[in-house]
Amino acid sequence: MTVLEQPGAYRPSPPPAWRPRTDPVPLLPDAEPYRLLGTGAELDPELLGTLYRQLVKGRRYNRQATALTRQGRLAVYPSSTGQEACEVAAALVLEERDWLFPSYRDTLAAVARGMEPAEALGLLRGDWHTGYDPYEHRVAPLSTPLATHLPHAVGLAHAARLKGDDVVALAMVGDGGTSEGDFHEALNFAAVWRTPTVFLVQNNGFAISVPLARQTAAPSLAHKAVGYGMPGRLVDGNDAAAVHRVLSEAVERARAGGGPTLVEAVTYRIDAHTNADDATRYRGEDEVAAWLEHDPVALLEREMTERGLLDDAVRERAREEAEEMAARLRDRMNQDAVLAPADLFDHVYAEKTAQLREQAAQLRAELEAENAEPEAGDRDGQAKGDAR
Repeated sequence: MTVLEQPGAYRPSPPPAWRPRTDPVPLLPDAEPYRLLGTGAELDPELLGTLYRQLVKGRRYNRQATALTRQGRLAVYPSSTGQEACEVAAALVLEERDWLFPSYRDTLAAVARGMEPAEALGLLRGDWHTGYDPYEHRVAPLSTPLATHLPHAVGLAHAARLKGDDVVALAMVGDGGTSEGDFHEALNFAAVWRTPTVFLVQNNGFAISVPLARQTAAPSLAHKAVGYGMPGRLVDGNDAAAVHRVLSEAVERARAGGGPTLVEAVTYRIDAHTNADDATRYRGEDEVAAWLEHDPVALLEREMTERGLLDDAVRERAREEAEEMAARLRDRMNQDAVLAPADLFDHVYAEKTAQLREQAAQLRAELEAENAEPEAGDRDGQAKGDAR
């Protein structure tokens, strides 16, 4: 007797009895990334102005943070230069009550949501695990492990819906994160339970040094959505207006009870992965130069100029706002942090576990012993006195 002949064995229904649970055609992304800039589409002048100011500020933020890393004021900085359109749009499409779940490269999205730049960089400076109160701006802690924050975003969205709260969770991840098991688990759970979650994949071409072709054979990352039963959208990640529109539609759909959406924004990481990375080992200058021709700031400037929305006064105001932000960031980062080692044990659980209390006591004893030891000079003087 074979396995399939056992009593109660599962026997798949042969065609044509099988029917798909969901029609896959409406879920498929467009063949080409969705674009608005340069197409003559009707666009809100006020929105374009807001996007422009935020992009200019975001570019200055990236440059300032990179400079602080070179000066030793930041331990590491994963720059989002070239990806500012995705970062800014993700922050602007959310209501105050919604939640943003960023990865380690998405500090700019947190800043665009209203957070002080220095607070967003606390983790990368080494001051705190999270240098801000997540509840103040509805921004979850920056996720350094790849994709581990995606199930958290789904869980929050599911809990909010069960409570009747009108909340959407937008989770950001890189193309490398789509190769992680957490990505699969999050999308599968979100689709099955129809949670109000939007997944934004910033496909910047490389997972550190691994090109996309070495990660997946799918037509696009947006096509992965079909396997989970949710819509997939493919958008030009350097077209700020297009990213804003696609994400806005996904957020509105989620809020209305339509379930999750997977958005793939095709963009490019102009800078190296971090200051510890040598990008010249895996990509050429010609490739970077080609993407610089598709720079998100330049694309928006060209569009606004053609529409008569950008003049020297608008440029100067945007530049001044960006410089003020950079000055505040420099001033905060040039101040040495006051660190308390005992803080390691705070904010882990509402009530410390027995293990945490034991570890905290051990650290406290070590610090007290350290402070009680005489200085080297005092020890030498004491030794000479004893010898006499």
